[in-house]
Amino acid sequence: VQLVESGGGLVQPGGSLRLSCAASGRTFRSYAMGWFRQAPGKEREFVAAIKWSGGITYYADSVKGRFTISRDNAKNTVYLQMNSLKPEDTAVYYCAASTYLGGDGLRASGRYELWGQGTQVTVSS
Repeated sequence: VQLVESGGGLVQPGGSLRLSCAASGRTFRSYAMGWFRQAPGKEREFVAAIKWSGGITYYADSVKGRFTISRDNAKNTVYLQMNSLKPEDTAVYYCAASTYLGGDGLRASGRYELWGQGTQVTVSS
């Protein structure tokens, strides 16, 4: 499976963006998917994750209520809808795929075997 993110860009505070992560390969539906982000000078941090069925999701406290992760297994794509964006959301956003079958462990970057190249999100007026 290869992962390619898109949808990043420049947006004003309070605005919205939707990131997409397209996966190649027939085994996409067997992976849990996650979004992470890394701001300049900071470590990569967990943003959101979704299990293979799409029915269970996890969010970082900093984005809960503003971001929504979803997936379309028929299109081999996972999405991150980001609303009410803040300057502190500025970062490179990465999608990742995991074969981990647990739950909260999906918050750990070490659980993910595959990573995309990242897409820049800048929130600024």
